[in-house]
Amino acid sequence: MIKLISIPSYFQQVTITLAFLTLISCQKKPIEIPSLRENVLAQLDSIQGDVAVAYINLDDPSDTLMIHASEEFHAASTMKVPVMIELYKQEEEGKLDLGDSIVLVNEFKSIVDGSPYSMDIGDDSDDVIYSKIGTTVSLNDLTYSMITVSSNLATNVLIELVGAKNVTATMRTLGADKIEVLRGVEDQKAYDLGLSNSTTANDLMMIMKAISENQAGTPADCEEMISILKDQQFNEIIPFYLPKDVTVAHKTGSITGVHHDAGIVYLPDGRSYVLVLLSKNLEDFDKGTNQLAKVSKLIYDHFMTQN
Repeated sequence: MIKLISIPSYFQQVTITLAFLTLISCQKKPIEIPSLRENVLAQLDSIQGDVAVAYINLDDPSDTLMIHASEEFHAASTMKVPVMIELYKQEEEGKLDLGDSIVLVNEFKSIVDGSPYSMDIGDDSDDVIYSKIGTTVSLNDLTYSMITVSSNLATNVLIELVGAKNVTATMRTLGADKIEVLRGVEDQKAYDLGLSNSTTANDLMMIMKAISENQAGTPADCEEMISILKDQQFNEIIPFYLPKDVTVAHKTGSITGVHHDAGIVYLPDGRSYVLVLLSKNLEDFDKGTNQLAKVSKLIYDHFMTQN
């Protein structure tokens, strides 16, 4: 039996189908938004050197980014944060009092053979403290100078006081499995033998996270450490392109071809995240620094869309 088709109904269906197809063809295809990783990698492509990134949203730990985060880097002055943590730890244990003062000396022992060496004011970032050599200075003041102006003289005095091995051991308890604090600054004999302080972006992230969550000491001690870190005087990387109402508690580090920044970023509404940016083999130090600052801004822009 032959089935007859209703002509009007058939043409109505064709008309509706054609109209639907026309509507689809006129719509713009959805634009895929690049992921945070893609955006950061694109920015890093412009840096002639090696870079590591570690980021974690402290309000949503599933929001994270790791790029070469387990690769080892010369720690430069970022190792001064672990030294600060150890100082507060030993004070809590009753081994020292940060309110006490000591006579400031400029003579230290190489970890290679115990031979003496001194710091060169021309290689340090803090010339004020050198005027105090031979006088008494409080451990609190030395700690503050070690972090905020990255005083190498203060750092060496404090490392000899608390012990480099103790610093590294404490970092292990915070989940920082690779960081090594072996010595103070300008120990040339140790440097010549490849004995240098080292870290990874992941380890510094764990350390900063521990401070922010009151795991690196008592709540009062962590609050004091954060306050000191917020007074950081070198702000060319993480804070550089961020809004003025954003506060960063951080520590930088730099030597030839190396520029680091590790910190906790606090927004006015109380949200926060940890960001670590490490670099080495920079062919153009200033350009690399600026590109790292732009990576920090990318992370901030991403964070603002997450909550």
